[in-house]
Amino acid sequence: MTETFQFNFVKGKSKLMHDIFDKMIKISQHDVSVLIQGESGTGKELIAKAIHYNSPRKNNEFVVINCSAFSDHLLESELFGHLKGSFTGAINEKKGLFEVADNGTFFLDEIADMSPALQVKLLRVLQEGTFLKIGGIEPKNVNVRIIAATNKNLKILVDDGKFREDLFYRINVTSINLPALRERKEDIKHLVEYFLKKISEKNKIDSIVITEDALEQIINYNWPGNIRQLENEIERDVIFSRNNKIEKNVLSQEILEYIPQEDEIEIDSGMGLNDIKKKVVEKLEKRLIYEGLVRSNWNKTECAKSLKVSRGDLMRKISKYKITPSE
Repeated sequence: MTETFQFNFVKGKSKLMHDIFDKMIKISQHDVSVLIQGESGTGKELIAKAIHYNSPRKNNEFVVINCSAFSDHLLESELFGHLKGSFTGAINEKKGLFEVADNGTFFLDEIADMSPALQVKLLRVLQEGTFLKIGGIEPKNVNVRIIAATNKNLKILVDDGKFREDLFYRINVTSINLPALRERKEDIKHLVEYFLKKISEKNKIDSIVITEDALEQIINYNWPGNIRQLENEIERDVIFSRNNKIEKNVLSQEILEYIPQEDEIEIDSGMGLNDIKKKVVEKLEKRLIYEGLVRSNWNKTECAKSLKVSRGDLMRKISKYKITPSE
């Protein structure tokens, strides 16, 4: 792959990432739609960039949109553009991102959050290569490669009638499933070294090292926010490091206090089965809520939705377990 978009962290040390890297090389040379699935923070956009910039389309635009960041009407305008006067506030004609991405690659992040109405319009672009601007009557022709991504299971959404089956098969010509960081712990040391080098070069400072005990604690942590959370942690640790050395005591509080799951439950000999069961459930519940909050950037409404509980129930449990953001 080209040097600019080689992304050393993509390959890593684990067999999982070696297999994905090999798959990316093959996919980049074939002009097909790609579906990237994985938890938030696993690097889906960077994978999409690596595919684009090592493909025959590399000299054309790589366009990105997060489908969950807009209301239905605004998303349609962003995707397809609009004519002047086509709705209140449309004071000028606007070019849509499909036009911008013509002959290039369009990365549709969080595609699972796209409404059924827009799914139909997207399907038309994929099938016919044409679309209409809002307020327009003349079809626009485009040649765009689609790379879509989601942190949800699209197959389940299809089965539940929440995502169009025909669109699913259109965007899922080939797929990449990114593992969570906790599933590829052998890559964490490699990633830490990569981020330390990147941060040192960015800030024009001498190389920074990390002590063995600090690295061990980082490897043991389960990283619910995945690579994004790890990079943020390393950047924070660099700020609080001394003499260009990251020691264990500068790590974030929740990482310092983290105990691997198998050691989390303390069982007394006098405890009954129901007491043990309650303790196990509470520990698991607390961990799942914390991980959900990290994935949603501490947006409690979004977290409650992902955990399928009411916001009120979530708030009571956050208070009960005294769950707080990292320092």
